[in-house]
Amino acid sequence: MAPSPISIPPTSATTNARRAAVDAPEAPEESILAYTFVLLVGLAAGALSGIIGTGASIMLLPILVYQFGPKQAVPIMAVAGLMANVGKVLAWWREVDWRAFAAYAIPGVPAAALGARTLVVLPSHVVDIALGGFFLAMIPARRWFHAHRFHIRLWQLALAGAAIGYITGIVLSTGPLSVPAFTSYGLLKGAFLSTEAASSLALMISKVVTFRQIGALPLPELLQGLIVGASVMAGSFAGKAIVQRMSVHTFQYLLDALLFCSGLSLLWDAFA
Repeated sequence: MAPSPISIPPTSATTNARRAAVDAPEAPEESILAYTFVLLVGLAAGALSGIIGTGASIMLLPILVYQFGPKQAVPIMAVAGLMANVGKVLAWWREVDWRAFAAYAIPGVPAAALGARTLVVLPSHVVDIALGGFFLAMIPARRWFHAHRFHIRLWQLALAGAAIGYITGIVLSTGPLSVPAFTSYGLLKGAFLSTEAASSLALMISKVVTFRQIGALPLPELLQGLIVGASVMAGSFAGKAIVQRMSVHTFQYLLDALLFCSGLSLLWDAFA
């Protein structure tokens, strides 16, 4: 009797098919739609950041986390955030307070590098939880700073730069903290927007360099960050036209809404 042919068990074939489906790359149409959506959100986020001084990362980061995952989203957003701050600095170049910039950035740059090294060793779900929890915690914290009307000196701004720089390395978006730091120092409107952007730019450069050195920002993520950053940068220039028309109350509510929605989105992704 001839031996019966060897057949692959159905369960193994099914498993292999499922693995192939999971590993298959996105269809070109889906990829184009995804990038188009990310770029449109980036344009809106850049405009928002150009108006109120922060919000680009808060608005865009959950989209990048959903599209690329938390570990990839943070380096991509670091590059995009760098470009967004370049746009704001160029738009308000003549109003930068260079003393405040130096006081904040000099201790903040090494602190951001240390925070970036801390980030890459954390599990992805911990990154999501940290980001979401931080955004939600900033709603009462930011209002507490505003209600007490703190006025800080140059050396206190330097301490804030070191602390916020380290947090920036881990959670990326610390605009809700840097905003009260610079406004408490006495900077307003164009001077605030330009100086905060220049200081954040220095911190972002430190993060991007650190990510490249430790291999957390390979060329594909770098290119993705540049693409997303181009739309955010364009939005930053668009925001300048209406920056002085927004009331303080509108600013407060808009920023809180962004923090709340983004924080919940990231926590949902972490526990889903």
